Amino acid sequence: MPPLGPLRPSPLVDQATRRIQEQITAGQWPVGGKLPGEVALARELGVGRSTVREALRALAGAGMVQSRQGAGVFVTADRPGEDWSARLRRAELAHVYEVRSIVEVQAARLAAARRDEADLAALDRALTARREAGAAEDAVFVEADIALHAAVVDAAHNPVLSDLFAEFVPVLRERLVELVGLLGLRRGDPGHGYEAHADLVEAVRRGDVEGAGEILGAELTGTLARLLTA
Repeated sequence: MPPLGPLRPSPLVDQATRRIQEQITAGQWPVGGKLPGEVALARELGVGRSTVREALRALAGAGMVQSRQGAGVFVTADRPGEDWSARLRRAELAHVYEVRSIVEVQAARLAAARRDEADLAALDRALTARREAGAAEDAVFVEADIALHAAVVDAAHNPVLSDLFAEFVPVLRERLVELVGLLGLRRGDPGHGYEAHADLVEAVRRGDVEGAGEILGAELTGTLARLLTA
């Protein structure tokens, strides 16, 4: 197997990451094995230790290596792991909905406990927009529905929950438009589920922690049930 070799001037961290990854995939450092130290890698690649450190951090984020304090850096996989967004895009919608329900029900409970006046104003705007979208095409309605759910999650004042929900949004936006048409959710009810969503907003407004969770849980569970029997 050829040596690593010095790198050409360009984004050095990207090159270092790619070169180390190639060596791991080729079996130079097998899964479970220990990588050479930063000094040795830097010398072989012709870069500074800081570049190597950033490359190893990137590989750790891809699930290929793991640093063990006092022991070194060890190989945990010979290929990068699939990122969360890609995993969601190919997941079954029913599975996405199950996880979405877990996330959003807890977010609704937190929102009822933590909401402030700005949150309530945002919820009112989102609920109004959702009602008005009842006269629009499915794509517009779905966008308004997601925006209301996002406003509930944001009212929980937990940035991790908001970021997690944001990961679901591209999948929901694409797949829910299909689902609305497939299940005929708006047939005879253009503003599908408006009353339940209005009740959710009111539960958050009055600080009803359990009520908010139950209302949203029932709404999501009902849609999931229809999806599973479609």
